[in-house]
Amino acid sequence: MIAAWLLGLPVIIVPAAILGRLAARHRQRGAVVLAATGALLLVGATVLLVLTLTGQPASAAADAGAHLSAAHAVAVSSAAGGNSAALIGAAVAVAGSTIGAGIAVAYTGAAALAAMSERPELFGRTMVVVGLAEGIAIYGLIIGIILVGKA
Repeated sequence: MIAAWLLGLPVIIVPAAILGRLAARHRQRGAVVLAATGALLLVGATVLLVLTLTGQPASAAADAGAHLSAAHAVAVSSAAGGNSAALIGAAVAVAGSTIGAGIAVAYTGAAALAAMSERPELFGRTMVVVGLAEGIAIYGLIIGIILVGKA
């Protein structure tokens, strides 16, 4: 499974680097280049996910199958593939909470700056509100750690 990640990593990094350079050169068409970057990263991540989920179990499961009974080998290989749902759930929890926190911080940060421009003494109160919005990402990270621990 790690081999699929290592082989798929250039599929994501190389297009992102190339399109980043293109975006720097052509600033007028930056939105189109960024949309193309997002689409290519989505395709690369999907290919990487498919390679990871359809890959063979770890070599320890194959070694266990060679030395133990066939029934135990089937149990080991099914247990190795059964934790993928927990890992995908952890990825969804972290990604969703991070995106939500980014949106929340964008709105509360803009409102905090507007309030501080009129009354600078509100700095402490507004930073508490922005910090509470950032807490959403921390909650998702905690859930992700818990799910990875269960996998």
